[in-house]
Amino acid sequence: MAGHGTDARKSGPGSGYTPLRPAPALRSAAATRSERQPAPPPTPQERAARGKAVRAVVPRSAHGEFEPSPDRPDPLEIIESQSATRVAELVPIRYGRMLESPFRFYRGAAAIMAADLATTPRTELTAQLCGDAHMLNFRLLASPERHLMFDINDFDETLPGPVEWDVKRLVTSLVIAGRENGFSNAERSSVVLTAVRRYREQMGLYAGMRNLDVWYARLDTDEIRATVDDQLDRTTRKRLARALDTARSHDTLQAFGKLTEDIDGERRIAPDPPLVVPLADLLPDVQHHRLESAIRELIERYSHSLRADHRHLLEQYRFADVARKVVGVGSVGTRCWVVLMLGKDDEDPLLLQAKEADTSVLAPYARASRYTNQGQRVVTGQRLMQAASDIFLGWERAVGIDGRKRDFYVRQLRDWKGVAQPQTMEPYAMSRFAELCGATLARAHARSGDRIAIAGYLGRGDVFDRAMVRFAESYADQNERDHQALVEAVGTGRLPAEAA
Repeated sequence: MAGHGTDARKSGPGSGYTPLRPAPALRSAAATRSERQPAPPPTPQERAARGKAVRAVVPRSAHGEFEPSPDRPDPLEIIESQSATRVAELVPIRYGRMLESPFRFYRGAAAIMAADLATTPRTELTAQLCGDAHMLNFRLLASPERHLMFDINDFDETLPGPVEWDVKRLVTSLVIAGRENGFSNAERSSVVLTAVRRYREQMGLYAGMRNLDVWYARLDTDEIRATVDDQLDRTTRKRLARALDTARSHDTLQAFGKLTEDIDGERRIAPDPPLVVPLADLLPDVQHHRLESAIRELIERYSHSLRADHRHLLEQYRFADVARKVVGVGSVGTRCWVVLMLGKDDEDPLLLQAKEADTSVLAPYARASRYTNQGQRVVTGQRLMQAASDIFLGWERAVGIDGRKRDFYVRQLRDWKGVAQPQTMEPYAMSRFAELCGATLARAHARSGDRIAIAGYLGRGDVFDRAMVRFAESYADQNERDHQALVEAVGTGRLPAEAA
């Protein structure tokens, strides 16, 4: 038996036997399992070191540089290309609003600045960007829990990208507003330094916080008043209190009373052409009914992008009327519908805004959106950046009467909104407002970006802060030149402009 067993273990040519070699097979499986295990996440120290290492590639002081590229596109051609896809009869209103001042021009020139930012030093420290983070897109808003909060509002251009792009958009708006208010160079510099210092220091605080604490962070009006009340003079405190009261009054009922009227016993949206035009006044009967059916279907289908409980609430309202509305400066000409919904009776309103969503102005220069529906891009970005978003915020794709498919996002038209009035701000008041903007932008970026790496890059000194002062002044100069080009284009008849 022993001999037989020995012979059975022989191998080689002609033996007819090949060993199973279990040990190598087991080692291979173990190696495979090891390869499939994810690499351990970087430590906070490694993430901070990564941020600091970026300084060697893009020094913080380099962000102060701005020189228009020799092959810089004609800024008017950029805004004309946007207008080509918009409602033609509304385009002159857009140009008319941008014509009013360099600040109004800047609000409509996000696409121009996106092209310019793409030529500046770039860190690749990315987060979800607002894409249009000028100072008037920071405002008072209502949370679902009915708290008045300070947050970012406009996300039409949201997309992941380098965090400094949002910061540059913000600080330039502060300089432009300061110039229009007659602030000195030193006063404008102080405003910008305040905003960027708060952004940098707040990012440093978030770097040391737990993930959940960052996610739950928010800035409500109680905290604002506790922080700044003792720093403000009597006049400014009264102005702040009035702004908070005004924001609370700008709700659905206030908009309902302003935008609607009783016609033959039925509540309808009141015409205010060309800014608000009911559908019945906009199109002939056949087209009017076709488009109304399409908008009804849009509202019904968009509800599937809401949470189940919010969808249940929406289903308790009925469609009552719809009108086209002109909104903002940069958005003028996009298709925007105000939809009147009524609940238990005609005094139980819900006003929704369905706004066309196009490709972000950042898309040619940052990575393309992962979402094929641009409305979903807007909604997802807003939910990611805002501390708390509108419960009726959602998206859908609709087919117009021209047969074209367009993407929309939907939200409440007005819900406790308070907008800053920069023309009334003295330098100190604008600095306090800029501080709120800087803190809010840091929180928004910290939710999606590597806050530890970003904080590591920014550091504790003011190198980045001072670079932002230089950039903002340089780009404000460029914005004034671009605005003057629009003035001349309208003067020569190249572009039509209409006040509205």
